[in-house]
Amino acid sequence: MTTVALSLALGAFLGGAPVAVAAPAVTVAAPAVTVTGVLDVPPPGANDWSCRPSAAHPYPVVLVPGTFESMAKNWSTLSPVLKAAGYCVYSLNYGVTNGVPATGPIAESAEELAVFVDRVLKATKAKQVDLVGHSQGGMMPRHYLAFLKGARHVHALVGIAPSNHGTQGLVFPESGLGSSGDNVLCAACTDQQAGSPFLTTLNSGGDTVAGPYYTVISTVYDEVVTPYTSQALDGAPQQVTNIVLQDKCPLDPIEHDQAPNDPVVHQWVLEALSQRTGPADPDFEPACA
Repeated sequence: MTTVALSLALGAFLGGAPVAVAAPAVTVAAPAVTVTGVLDVPPPGANDWSCRPSAAHPYPVVLVPGTFESMAKNWSTLSPVLKAAGYCVYSLNYGVTNGVPATGPIAESAEELAVFVDRVLKATKAKQVDLVGHSQGGMMPRHYLAFLKGARHVHALVGIAPSNHGTQGLVFPESGLGSSGDNVLCAACTDQQAGSPFLTTLNSGGDTVAGPYYTVISTVYDEVVTPYTSQALDGAPQQVTNIVLQDKCPLDPIEHDQAPNDPVVHQWVLEALSQRTGPADPDFEPACA
């Protein structure tokens, strides 16, 4: 995907017209174009740097997009749900290669996440954040936790269809970007292939680190991170909950790309974020759509 195509896609997402940075009718902060060519447009409800966490919701929530996804598109439905529930919500674009987000080497993307979390903590004066990520965005923070001293800054990590142990297929088959072991266009695709050097290092010390709580939300219809069972994390039930959506909602047809937009997923995310001393309660009963 070219920078122009990405910009047009974002323009369509934001209402079908070209993005007018200086348009006087815009009542929100005008999107800034980064040097990489990606529009820094947050999803609805996110990146209010004046927000202060409440006693009921003391941890700011950082939403981490998946491969090829911008924060605006990936979190267009979950972000306003969290904001309406009373959370301070933040998100970022990261790992931009040739104008395409979340395609750079994952270890480097984790460093970008570390900088962003520090910014959120400084702005909100919170002690820790909760991380919610989709696909690569649910796995990449584990590198931050394990190797960049992120565990002390994170209360919980919620992964939606995360590539925790890679995929047996291609990350994005239609593009061809993930088809080469020497891929320079999408290093993140190579990193997410099962058995890659990156994943071998990430999981060599175990799936979790002491401190944060982990919730994994998977769907049996995931066609990208396969098999879907590879998304689960190994850990004590006091620290880890692995959810398969169809165990509670057998008729839920949601697949990988649309998982962040699923109302049942939203309920599980809210359940996980509501816990102070553990991951999501596996006995929680969502309202099936």
